[in-house]
Amino acid sequence: MLVNLHIVNLALIDELDIDFRPGLNILTGETGAGKSIIIGSIGIGLGGRYDTSLLRDEEKDGLVELLFSVDETVADLLREEEIDVEDGEVLISRRLTGGRSINRINDKTVTIAKLRQVSECLISLHAQHEQRTLLKASKHLELVDKYSDKIPVLKDKVSGIYKEFKSVSDKLETMSLDETERAKKLDYIRYEINDIESARLTSGEDTELEDIYKKASNAQEIAEITGETMELVGYDSDRSAGSQLSRAVRTLNGLTKLDPGAEELVKMLTDIDALMSDFAGQLSDYASDMEYDEETLRSTEERLNLINTLKARYGSSIEDINSTLEKLKNEEEELTSYEETIASLENEKIKLHAELEKECDKLTAERKKSAKALCKTIADAMKELNFERVSFDMEFGRLSDYTSNGIDSAQFIISTNVGEDMKPLVDTASGGELSRVMLAIKSVLSESDDTPTLIFDEIDVGISGITAEKVGNMMHKLSESRQIISITHLPQIAAAADSAYVIEKKVVGEKTNTSIRSLDMDGRIKELARLLGGAKVTDSVIATAKEMLAHN
Repeated sequence: MLVNLHIVNLALIDELDIDFRPGLNILTGETGAGKSIIIGSIGIGLGGRYDTSLLRDEEKDGLVELLFSVDETVADLLREEEIDVEDGEVLISRRLTGGRSINRINDKTVTIAKLRQVSECLISLHAQHEQRTLLKASKHLELVDKYSDKIPVLKDKVSGIYKEFKSVSDKLETMSLDETERAKKLDYIRYEINDIESARLTSGEDTELEDIYKKASNAQEIAEITGETMELVGYDSDRSAGSQLSRAVRTLNGLTKLDPGAEELVKMLTDIDALMSDFAGQLSDYASDMEYDEETLRSTEERLNLINTLKARYGSSIEDINSTLEKLKNEEEELTSYEETIASLENEKIKLHAELEKECDKLTAERKKSAKALCKTIADAMKELNFERVSFDMEFGRLSDYTSNGIDSAQFIISTNVGEDMKPLVDTASGGELSRVMLAIKSVLSESDDTPTLIFDEIDVGISGITAEKVGNMMHKLSESRQIISITHLPQIAAAADSAYVIEKKVVGEKTNTSIRSLDMDGRIKELARLLGGAKVTDSVIATAKEMLAHN
């Protein structure tokens, strides 16, 4: 859940810090106090757009921080997004500097895309315009699909078959050549096959040749280094280390005649002499191997140039080139037996089309079954929200062709009055009705929605009286399984809150500032009385406010 909200230097806010609690959190305040600023700031913190005009002081940075407490299920989801979770807390921070933002999650800098992706695991923000987005016809099938455990399995099967079908269809399309085009393409493929095969490449050949070329091109310098080293350590010169060491061994041997205990020293020096001799021999062999003639250098260079030319055309390694060769041979085979290949692909397409049709029909049937159950449950929930004569259903259609999501098009249809025809939801619902429909849908789908925090911005638009009371009751019921944060101007909804906050706009000096504070019971009574009585709060209004709170 959202534990703390911290905002700095945005719109009418100098600095704001507020703690939220579990259950139903209700925010109230007079018109123009800045309720939309706070919800908008949360949206920015979750990755929404902003422009520099929102900065209260353009010389300073803006900041939005959201601290969440998460359970292990959500923590596991976040770890899948490569976000470390310690002590069950996640801190999202978005610093706004000029025309850019710096986004962090638990002190790890992330992209805006990653920020939005992680935010979806933590919180769902429903403003007025987002309600309409949620209820667009294109979103309706998503809601139905979430309501059934069987649909995801069927969708995966349809998607897999569709990919195969699309692959075969695309291949057929690319192979649709006339005789001249086919002959031309076959000639070019055979040219490429011959180009590769005539090189007679062997695995690892390029690495070996590069080593030889490097040594051959540096042969003179290598000879100079090895020759000088041989002079220093060899046995050809009296002043070289090998000759001096042999002389030392002979001299030291005389010591054993004087002191038998010196034999160990003689042995050590003799071993060193033998090691030096072995080294000199190996260095001589190495020098002999480094003797390259001009022809060797030229042929090695030509072979490397050929291999690198093939790499530029067919792949970055000999293995890639050989893989390309296999593909070219397959294409040659397909074009050589063109009629048979086309016939085979067409038969495969027919077979996959039949499978796709069969699985899509299963998916459609399950969707209709799911839609029937979902629409009935939503209608029942809507009746709890004072839609007394509502009819709610889903209208199915078919797309012009199959897709990875099946062939269904669908939209919710509704009638809110007896005798009215069922019409598309988005075309008929008013703002207030749309808010209630959305709340009904969220309450029905709450079990399949894992988002721990929901925010509703003025879900009470266009409602009043007993309807408002029913909306408050449903929101409170929904808050039993997740945290709800909502703005309202209706006392019936405010009275249902587990925790209440008031948003205020005050003039301090020559600056207007928006702030938010948590209300105790006395504060809740006064705020509820203001919502009930407006500017004039009488004793009877206070009594009504107390009674409303007592019943919730």
